[in-house]
Amino acid sequence: MRTYYPVLTIAGSDPSGGAGIQADIKTISAIGCYAMSAITAITAQNTTGVRSVMPVPTAMVAEQIDMVMTDIPPLAVKIGMLCSAEIASTVADSLDRYHPDNIVLDPVMLSSSGTSLLEKEAIDIIVKRIFPLTTLVTPNLDEARELTGEIDPVKQIEILHEMGCRNVLITGGDSQATDFKTDILSTDGHKNLLELRADAVSTRNTHGTGCTLSSAVASYLAVGNSLTDSVRLAKLYVTNALKEGSFVSTGKGHGPLNHFFSPRRLKNFNPNRPKS
Repeated sequence: MRTYYPVLTIAGSDPSGGAGIQADIKTISAIGCYAMSAITAITAQNTTGVRSVMPVPTAMVAEQIDMVMTDIPPLAVKIGMLCSAEIASTVADSLDRYHPDNIVLDPVMLSSSGTSLLEKEAIDIIVKRIFPLTTLVTPNLDEARELTGEIDPVKQIEILHEMGCRNVLITGGDSQATDFKTDILSTDGHKNLLELRADAVSTRNTHGTGCTLSSAVASYLAVGNSLTDSVRLAKLYVTNALKEGSFVSTGKGHGPLNHFFSPRRLKNFNPNRPKS
């Protein structure tokens, strides 16, 4: 029997469908992987902003992850909104228990409208317990500044490596650049940084870009791409999703990307095939 490429997202829910778990599932599915989820928080939000956040009980977070890991072990895990120190600890415990491959962490700290989505007490747990387990950490410029206290992306990367991150992607999508959007990838503490540039897309529909990017990286890792290729492919996916959604009005604020601009059928493989 063949099987799909399962990818698990651990994140918060966005009822308007543009970010969080909903954006993750759309992205994973559009790339052709099998999407699974463990919800860490329920939010009341839409394209104009976040009204309120309610954390899911930690026991339920743990049970969601347990049920997935013991039945359909994921080939990659994307981690988004962790909300509280208790939830961050719970997720860290689960990662220690199951040791999944290809963990991509999007350290969601602020919404695009400026609402805080992560308790300060949770940051220390994420840094000490989750950073060392990740394959890639994908903060945007603002999140990297909150984590490191630095404005310069190169210094941010150096400090994030010192904090235990093996690979770091600083995303520039939230910058005010009008010609190009530049992300910077640093792998295994290498001093040679890779700049990934894409044409800036003129659109207000940017809700959930960080969620989408990190989920895309996890999906491309799951199907066997290298880290660098996965990041390149994910950036291309996000750029195309922005372009294809730029002329559509959804909601009164920052609308979503077009995640399904070119959807793929669910990919599958033979799990018993010898690895090359």
